[in-house]
Amino acid sequence: MEMTSNEASDWNGFHTPVIFNHHSPIEVNSSTISHFDLNPIKSTDEAVKRKEKILILTPLRDASPYLTKYFELVAKLSYPHELIDLAFLVGDSSDDTMAVLASELERVQGGKGGIAPFHSARIIEKDFGGIEYGQGVEDRHSFEAQGPRRKAIARARNYLLYSALQPEHSWVYWRDVDIVGNPPEIIQDMVSHNTDIIVPSTLGH
Repeated sequence: MEMTSNEASDWNGFHTPVIFNHHSPIEVNSSTISHFDLNPIKSTDEAVKRKEKILILTPLRDASPYLTKYFELVAKLSYPHELIDLAFLVGDSSDDTMAVLASELERVQGGKGGIAPFHSARIIEKDFGGIEYGQGVEDRHSFEAQGPRRKAIARARNYLLYSALQPEHSWVYWRDVDIVGNPPEIIQDMVSHNTDIIVPSTLGH
């Protein structure tokens, strides 16, 4: 502190004053440090009104026969497409899944056929190996296939989630590729319950 002679005399015999300021800013200039404030990111039952972003995740394996119907249904989702990010994990496929996926995404994201493009689309490719069961319904759902199948699905889902989830996403919508029908407002229906995890009712024939 700068003091006059009189001020110094007044302080004589006292301890040196200390000023604490716990609110001094810290300036970080390193390009290797990132900061994300997740406090403004909310998941509410007013997702459309609040423009909450949705991440749709779909793992794919030998899925080429289902992708045309998949995108037909996804394109009809009434949730604003500019608030939806798509992400796919393609793994251990022996068919043309990657080519069909790329073609369909090019069509949808190009706005062809009057389809509103989505905010973004991401493809992750990761093979896990060691999966020997067939892809028929009976093969996939046989008792013998359940252990390795569910283990492979869990690994694929983990890789997909970690690779695609961003700080701005309020909701994650896991969607199977072989769904044959859903109401266009399914996202709004699910977020209206305002709960952490929800599974819609499904019908099988």
